[in-house]
Amino acid sequence: MAPALATGAATLTGYSMLLRALFWTATIVAIVMAVLPHPPELHVSDKLQHMAAFVVMTALAVAAYPRTELLRIAERLTLVGAVIEVVQSIPALHRDCDIRDLLADCLAIGAVMAIVILYRRLDPEASA
Repeated sequence: MAPALATGAATLTGYSMLLRALFWTATIVAIVMAVLPHPPELHVSDKLQHMAAFVVMTALAVAAYPRTELLRIAERLTLVGAVIEVVQSIPALHRDCDIRDLLADCLAIGAVMAIVILYRRLDPEASA
């Protein structure tokens, strides 16, 4: 069993700390890639890139912060997507602000949340 780290009323196991580190790493990488003036070319649709990033971030957030309300996680990740779009509107970055990118982010967040809600309803112990 992994050692626990006391944080107030809750304890974090090594597994929980790993999930949180992965979430924050994925989030930072996504933000940096989104605001680079010349990001690497991936030869994949921009919308698919957004959706993949937000599927990963949402899944990691739900796993890393299991006691946080799903609506709060969705709200915060939507805010991240909106801020990315606002930053991309800065002319010096040579990026394009596109509301459809934010919609793709929200679709990805919603899809993961729907799967999590369904999973938790089918397995009540999963949300405990």
